[in-house]
Amino acid sequence: MRSDWTALPESVTAGIAERVGGTFDVTPASSGDHAEIASTVTGPTGQVFVKAASGELSVRSLRHELAVTRAIDRHPPAVLWHFEFDGWLVVGTEHLAGPHPDLSPGSTDLNLLLAALTALQETPAPGETWFTPATRLGFAHPAMDGETLIHSDLNPANLILTPHGLRIVDWAWATKAAAWVELALLVPWLIGSGHNAEQAEQWLTQLPAWTATDRLVLDDFASRNATNWAAKSRRSTETWVHDLAMWTGEWADHRTDGPVSP
Repeated sequence: MRSDWTALPESVTAGIAERVGGTFDVTPASSGDHAEIASTVTGPTGQVFVKAASGELSVRSLRHELAVTRAIDRHPPAVLWHFEFDGWLVVGTEHLAGPHPDLSPGSTDLNLLLAALTALQETPAPGETWFTPATRLGFAHPAMDGETLIHSDLNPANLILTPHGLRIVDWAWATKAAAWVELALLVPWLIGSGHNAEQAEQWLTQLPAWTATDRLVLDDFASRNATNWAAKSRRSTETWVHDLAMWTGEWADHRTDGPVSP
């Protein structure tokens, strides 16, 4: 749950001031809620994106983000500094400015997404501290287990176009899983960007992990994910939750009723 900047102890804000060169201005992030504090901090040395957490789950997620930057060189924002004080973990990363990509059918931004996915599909998850498919999604299948480090939430708001290519932010739910799980979780966001389910699946055939995955495994995943989001939508008034319930349901219906791939 997002907290106001005033929740930070003075000792913590003093530590931030020391690292950004003195007094600073704060602009809270407009979306996301994994870290209790997420803001753009503008100080004498420029802009830094600062996340801070004190709760058990949010601290764990923020530690994941730190670990991701050690495992992946290019796509996550670089960590500039971090410290722990008075029960808070605070992380300052490079500030990434740019639009979110257009993932609609035919968009040239899809080529940038494909390049990023191709690279990330080859990234192993070091160690054992990551979320598992079961803890991340609330359901499991033996085929979901694997050794790949996946982002698990590649919605357009977590993708930023920069002069140096597509960057990926908010790795709070980094998960150790089979590579195809990342792609299956992307399907609803492609549908939400204007693809129908068949178009979304066809686009994913460019990635070997998708075409190598058994049809029945994808059927099972689509069905369980749709059931999961349908249940969440019944308990929530958030628009994005209802949107995901609709998009996951569309994909599950396609897997059940229409021609499927692979």
